Amino acid sequence: MQRRIGSSRPAFGRRSFLVGGGVALLSVAACGSSTGAGAGKLKIGASLPLTGQGADAADMGYKGYQVWQKVVNDAGGLLGRQVELTILDDGFDQNTVVANYNRLISQERVDLLIGTFSSFLNLPASAIAERHGMVYIEPSGGANEIFERGLKRLFFSQPGTTETSHEIFSEFVESLPAADRPATAAYLNQDDPSTDLPVQNFQKRLAKAGIRTVYGQKYPPDTTNFDAIANSIRQAAPDLLIHGALETDGYGLVQSLQKVGFTPRMLYQTRAPTSTDTYPEAIGKANTEGIFTFGAWHPAARYPGNAEFVKAFTAQFTESPAEDAANSYTAVQVLQAGVEAVGKIDQDAIAKWLHANTVDTIVGPLKWDERGVPDGAPLLMQWQKGTLEVVGPPQAATVDAAVLAKPAWTA
Repeated sequence: MQRRIGSSRPAFGRRSFLVGGGVALLSVAACGSSTGAGAGKLKIGASLPLTGQGADAADMGYKGYQVWQKVVNDAGGLLGRQVELTILDDGFDQNTVVANYNRLISQERVDLLIGTFSSFLNLPASAIAERHGMVYIEPSGGANEIFERGLKRLFFSQPGTTETSHEIFSEFVESLPAADRPATAAYLNQDDPSTDLPVQNFQKRLAKAGIRTVYGQKYPPDTTNFDAIANSIRQAAPDLLIHGALETDGYGLVQSLQKVGFTPRMLYQTRAPTSTDTYPEAIGKANTEGIFTFGAWHPAARYPGNAEFVKAFTAQFTESPAEDAANSYTAVQVLQAGVEAVGKIDQDAIAKWLHANTVDTIVGPLKWDERGVPDGAPLLMQWQKGTLEVVGPPQAATVDAAVLAKPAWTA
């Protein structure tokens, strides 16, 4: 079943959502090399986990795609054609995401593809795109293994990958005076390619810096109760807790730490703290204080188009954008730049242009190596006084200093 909607938020289910002007769908070539202005609507397709694990991130990411669509269509479209999004729900299932991208290419006959969320889903989805000779811009999922398969049309639209995401916080910890530096650390992560490598890299690097490991654990993606894990962490009593989280597991662990009454002196989580609406709501606004995370984007970043993106998103959805929305918007910014530079839908020409050029985006200028790995400037962020702030690098900081000791949880 397919449903046409406008810019309002859909009631998500396992179905497809056609985001456009409510007119009949047009059948256009999925991999054509010369489609230009005047050929009807330009169809862009993606599969997202709108239900199941990762739905919170995908919901915000979907909105990012919709904001870009409205901005581009209001300005006259892409290649002079109004953009229509075809979004399928994969329920965070690898078999479904493969079927969905095959459907988008072979049945929906989209002109262009955009990526999904998490390394878990982008790993098989990007292979389908490559098999069909289509450019694939992924907004999320920087696991190293994604880029080790020799794909020629894959591009990651964040300023760093999981291979390097540990560096900025590790450098920060290493720079601390001995009295402020943690002596012990615990490491925990969801079993996912996007969290495995960063946590491993954290442990190796911080161990070399003299920080002793007192706990390590990996849990399945469907874990919802973290009480036993939190109790084990309490017993280990680390100064620093590194948690490789995706979304709801980040909230769940904090809630369980509150329950068992343990507050680490320093807490770093991946992904989850960047959800600026749902994270403080889930754990309590006061409890966010001092939590560190790695980020690709910040609403106050002074990159071209960023302020306009925040304004457009807020006007369209009456809420503030989270990083997942910005990552999606960046992905289609990259795709748009390649299409407009080439002047037609030519997948190989678009990929070649992106490999050879730098694209200005709302997360800063991006360029890519032959694997599609980006060269950008990621951010170290921390929750302070109810706001997610940038604490490094210094030239991007939105506050003067980091909070070095996390306050105890409040009721």
